Parts: sequence; structure tokens; C-alpha cells
Amino acid sequence: MNNEIVDITIIGGGPTGLFASFYAGMREMSVKIIDSLPQLGGQLVELYPDKYIYDVGGFPKILAQDFVDNLVEQANYSKPEILLSETALSATRDGDHFILKTDKGVHLTRTILLTAGIGAFRPRKIGLPEEVHFEEKTLHYAIKDLLVFKDKEVLICGGGDSAVDWALMLEGLASSVTLVHRRERFTAHETSVNQLMESKVNVKTSRAVKSIVGEDGTISGLIIAEKDGTEEHLPVDHLIVNYGNISSLGPLKDWGLEMDRNSIIVNSRMETNIEGIYAAGDVTSYDGKVKLIAVGLGEAPIAVNHAKAYVDPKARLQPLHSTSIFA
Repeated sequence: MNNEIVDITIIGGGPTGLFASFYAGMREMSVKIIDSLPQLGGQLVELYPDKYIYDVGGFPKILAQDFVDNLVEQANYSKPEILLSETALSATRDGDHFILKTDKGVHLTRTILLTAGIGAFRPRKIGLPEEVHFEEKTLHYAIKDLLVFKDKEVLICGGGDSAVDWALMLEGLASSVTLVHRRERFTAHETSVNQLMESKVNVKTSRAVKSIVGEDGTISGLIIAEKDGTEEHLPVDHLIVNYGNISSLGPLKDWGLEMDRNSIIVNSRMETNIEGIYAAGDVTSYDGKVKLIAVGLGEAPIAVNHAKAYVDPKARLQPLHSTSIFA
């Protein structure tokens, strides 16, 4: 047990949690970050460090890993204690602080900020019996190194932003890129879909992969089928599946937090129904919520400022601008 009581413990080391750490430092709060993953960065690093992201102000586009590296450097302004590969289990009130239990120890904190994103996640698989023979070899649910696909024939499954973004990024690297979507319409941003349709990517809608052809973990081709049963054989070296993730908040669901399915309900102050516990980023739900990185980065200072006022009622809710502080 660590007997030091910190002002705020941030559970989740993704973009929102990292920016919250920086901002808490600006408010002169002591900070601890706890994350169940072995590295900071959340989904950005775990699933697609080499993919560009576009929804952050000031960056027309930036690689996910570069963005996280900048956030980590910024987060260190608060000199946080960082605990990785550690899962928060429970939080109970003890006077003016919480006793926060994890799978590795006990921590004391005056406030808690939940920035757990979508929680623990695993990819939604393609659902074919033969897929296990190709996973982590030529069947991919996450991409860590783009060069794996250089001069290869690649087929991508999915119709969301990740699938479309990967198709556009791989267009100039792979020898050919085919995007197969089970529906006629895409759910990706309109701009990305328009770029896709103007690209050299071979787009096939209202189709699905029926079977994988290959041996010893190496894919040689795929059989895709239309809704009427018409089949087509395509030569393929690598298959990328972007059907999203199956997520769970795990132990957080047992904290007594007011929930909306797999999200935590907060008010305009980013307060949960438990006094002293705040939430920000994709883990939250409120009327009009939009789940973008940029939104989470905006919610983090709101949560931190109200946590600061909770810890120190004499503190101003509206802080000085960063330009004044750093000057």
C-alpha cells in the first residue's frame, strides 16, 4: 500500500488521460496514472500506431504513435507516477479520500478521473473456422508495421473509418488494395469515402469473405461472395479485418456508477453520480456526446478543473491561460 495521498488518479493512459495529466499539473495537482496495458497510448498504440489520425486541431494529419509520443512528453509536466499493466478493481470512500484497489496494490487518492476509453477490448473476428491458422501471420486485426504490406496484395474487410483509412494509406505501398464491405453504404466520414472512391483501391460492396485459401499460416487467396451467392476468387497475400472491437469496462461496472450500456453517464462538469469521481473521453455518455479524440481532449480540462475545486474549494474554477502560466 502506498500511503501517499495524491490529488487525482487517472485510470486510463490514452490521449484523454495523458492530456488530463498535463492539465492537472498546470493546476498544481499531484497525479497518478494507472493503465491495464503495458504501454501508454491506449488503442492508438495497441491497434494502429502507424495509422494517421485527422480529428485533432492543429494537425492536418499525424501518425498515432507520434501523437502519443507528444502527449506523453506533455503529460510529464505534472511528473505523474505511472503504473502500467495494472487494473483498477474497486474504489471505496475513506473520509476525504478514496482507497483504490488494483490487481497489484492499494492506492490513496482524493479524486479519480476515469479515462478508460472503450475499456478492455478485443477485435471482432471474421468468424471463419480456418481463421486461427492465419492469425498473427497473414490475417491481421491490428497493424503495427506498415512495411509488412509493401508490394503485397492486400484485402481489407470493413466499412468504417479504420478500414477506409488503412485502404488509403496502403494504396501507395501495397501492390494492390481491395476493400470489401458487407453493406452498400460506408459508415466512415464522407470525406474519406469520397477519397476512397477517387483512389485506385478496388472497392467491393455488399460482399463478404466466405473462405480463406492457404496453408502454414500463409494466405494465397480469398473467396468472397455476394448476397445472391455469386462467388469470386481473389489472389491475396494479407487479409486485414476491421470489424471493430468487443469492449468491456470490466470491474468498473461494479463501482455503482450510473451507466448507459458500456458508457459512464456524466454531467456538464464531467462528474459521475459518485462524488469525487469524474470521467472524460470515449468512456462517457451525455446528451449530444460525440466520440472523437478532440472531444476527449476538451473534456479532460473540464474534469480536472472541477476535481481541483473539489480538492481545494478555495481554488478558482477558471484557471489562468497556459500562455500566462508558462510566461
